[in-house]
Amino acid sequence: MGDPHRVGVVGLGVISRAYLDTLANHPAVSIAALADLDASRSAAVAATIPGAEALSVEHLLARPDVQTVLNLTIPAAHADISLGAIEAGKNVYVEKPLAVTFPDGRSIIERAASAGVRVGCAPDTVLGTGTQTARAAIDGGLIGRPLSASAVMVTAGHERWHPNPDFYYAPGGGPLLDMGPYYISALIHLLGPVRAVVGAASRLRAERVIGSGPRTGQRVPVEVDTHVSGVLEHTNGALSTITTSFDGVATTAAPIEVHGETGTLAVPDPNYFDGEVRLFALGGTGWRVLEPRAGYAQASRGIGLIDLVRADGQRPPRAGGDVALHVLETMTTLLRSAAEGRRIELTTVAERPEPVPLTAVEAWNA
Repeated sequence: MGDPHRVGVVGLGVISRAYLDTLANHPAVSIAALADLDASRSAAVAATIPGAEALSVEHLLARPDVQTVLNLTIPAAHADISLGAIEAGKNVYVEKPLAVTFPDGRSIIERAASAGVRVGCAPDTVLGTGTQTARAAIDGGLIGRPLSASAVMVTAGHERWHPNPDFYYAPGGGPLLDMGPYYISALIHLLGPVRAVVGAASRLRAERVIGSGPRTGQRVPVEVDTHVSGVLEHTNGALSTITTSFDGVATTAAPIEVHGETGTLAVPDPNYFDGEVRLFALGGTGWRVLEPRAGYAQASRGIGLIDLVRADGQRPPRAGGDVALHVLETMTTLLRSAAEGRRIELTTVAERPEPVPLTAVEAWNA
C-alpha cells in the first residue's frame, strides 16, 4: 500500500463530523488540513486529528501536498470552493448538491476535465447495501422489465432541528435541492439517466420559525418552493414520480418503490446506507426481504471519497461528478418546468455508475 491520499477539508458544519469519523481513521486517507470561516472551530477540530493543520481556506487550497479537497461548505459556496480547488490542480469531492445552479455545476465538470482532475459528489449513501441490493435485484431480473418508480420525502421542515436553517430556505435550498439528490441519485443507479421532466411546485408559507438552538423563535424568510412534485422520464422508458416536501408532517409511503412486469421492490430510504429491500413477486402472497447482495456493507459518509481515491483514474468514481451534474440538471429543470408549466428535455446524459459488489466493512475500511 502506498502513502495515504492527503485530503483538505473545507467547511466544518454539522455534516462534517460524519465524514471525519470515517476518513480520519481510514488507512487510505490522511486528513492534512482543515479550514472553516470560524478559525476557532477549525483549530478545535484539527486538535482532535493527528497530523491535521488548521488553515485559512486560501492557504488550504494553495497547499501543495493536499491532493483532494473535501468541500463541505453550504450549497451557495460549493461552486466557488470547488472551482478554486480545481484551479489549484486538486481533485474535489463536494457535499450535495454539486452547485446551486446548473451553469455553475457544468463549469465545475468542464474545468475539472480541462485540468485533468477528478470530481466526486455526495450522496454516497446510494453505494451502501440498501440501494445497491435493490439495483442487483433489478439487474438480476427479479421484477422483470422495470416500468415505473415512486420516490417520496415528506418532512415538516429542517428548521425544527437545525440551529441555523436559513440556507434551506434560500436560493439553492428547498426540499428538492436539499433532499432530492438522495432520491434522484438512487433512481439513476436503479433505472438509469433521465431524458425529460414535468414538474409542479408550491410555497405556502412566507417564513419559518427556528425550533432549536440559541436562535429558537427567530423567523427565517422562505425564498424557495417548499413542496415539489414531478415526473421523470428515464431513457429506458420507465417513469418515476417524485415528491419532496417541507410542508408535511408524516407519510406512510415507501421512500422508493420500483414496479416491474413481474414484481415490485420496496427500496429503503436513500438518506441511509442500508435498510431492508423487500420484493413482492407477481403471483406471490406477501413481501419477502432480500438479503444484502451488493454494496459497501456498514458504510458511512465519506465512502464516496474513498471510492474516488481507490478508483485512481482506472474507472469513473461511483459517486462521480457526471452523475451529480445530471442530478443537478434534473432538479433545476424540474423547478423550471414547474415555473413554466411544460415538459422539458435534459441536455446531459450520465451512464449508470458501475455497481458495487458486496464488500464487507473489513475490506473497504482497510
